[in-house]
Amino acid sequence: MTIYMQRDSQIVMKELKEVLHFVCSVEFWRMAVLWTFALLTSYFQLFVQSFFHREANSYMRCVPPTTGIRRPVCIVTGATSGLGAAAAYALSREGFYVVLVGRSSHLLSKTMMDITSRNNNAHLKTFQVDLSSFQSVLKFKELLQQWLLDSNMHSSIQLLINNAGILATSSRLTAEGYDKMMSTNYIGAFCLTKLLLPLLKNSPVPSRIVNVTSFTHRNVFGAQMDNETVSGKCFLRSKCYPCAHIYEYSKLCLLLFSYELHQQLRLMDKSRHVSVIAADPGVVETNIMREIPSFLSLVAFTVLKLLGLLQSPENGISSVLDAALAPPETSGVYFFGGKGRTINSSALSYNSKLAAELWTTSCDLFMKSKLACRDLSK
Repeated sequence: MTIYMQRDSQIVMKELKEVLHFVCSVEFWRMAVLWTFALLTSYFQLFVQSFFHREANSYMRCVPPTTGIRRPVCIVTGATSGLGAAAAYALSREGFYVVLVGRSSHLLSKTMMDITSRNNNAHLKTFQVDLSSFQSVLKFKELLQQWLLDSNMHSSIQLLINNAGILATSSRLTAEGYDKMMSTNYIGAFCLTKLLLPLLKNSPVPSRIVNVTSFTHRNVFGAQMDNETVSGKCFLRSKCYPCAHIYEYSKLCLLLFSYELHQQLRLMDKSRHVSVIAADPGVVETNIMREIPSFLSLVAFTVLKLLGLLQSPENGISSVLDAALAPPETSGVYFFGGKGRTINSSALSYNSKLAAELWTTSCDLFMKSKLACRDLSK
């Protein structure tokens, strides 16, 4: 009995030390203060818009088009829990054939069973993919094409939702030597989109890319878009891993990428066949904060709940569904707050020069990864 008490005491002391260490870090206060301020800034924009009745910033949801296809195909990354799982269920109810993408085969099966138990008419397919690995993403693209062929379906997809994301509190490297959080949150989304763009363009009906970003991007006031920064290597040199800053940076990159791809597609395709939209769900009670000491995440969620700012995944997906089901001609906008509403993202996110630099760097990383995979396959 005494041994068990000593073990429990040691566990408590260890957890207490972790809490104190994290509370004393710059990253904690960045999250506690700056993230809250950024969130309130977004809600303030909604308040101002509603006060002045700016209806032009609101979009109605539409029924997914099906002309020329039996059932529209939607891909949701990070679909094993939280927002991804909730979005997958909601889109299955809208008539999509939902492709669930996640790292864990066990959790994918669990999500699939949960959706089918609530929606008997759900059409689902799962693929185990690690978005932080280019090789895994490339393999997924090949398997997806083969599945479409074997299923006698049209060789296209109608909706891609880049939802996967992590909030890591310690430094981790990918096989390519990149920071894992940057790879999962941004580089993986960029590579997946680039690989699947031909399938989106091949759709007989208008198709769409939805990038799930975050209000935290507002806390980035200056950024470089060179290889060292976008790959996250420069952050790894810091004495303390700047987890909050990297997370903010990855979400800013997603926005810059969204707006740049929107502009490029408009120049290449006057018919606006493929649209690109950013969606910010706000604060949602998911397991994204699982690496933060449990006591602190519990306190944070409790405070946000008391302030009325914390949403369940079922409510938090409103902006994601608004973006997914907005009229086909809608593109290059930032959904936030549900009810089809859009607001402006940060001034830096509209910097076209920065977006062009990010695009060049991202394409360079993409080509390097592609060449490395080609060498491995020889």
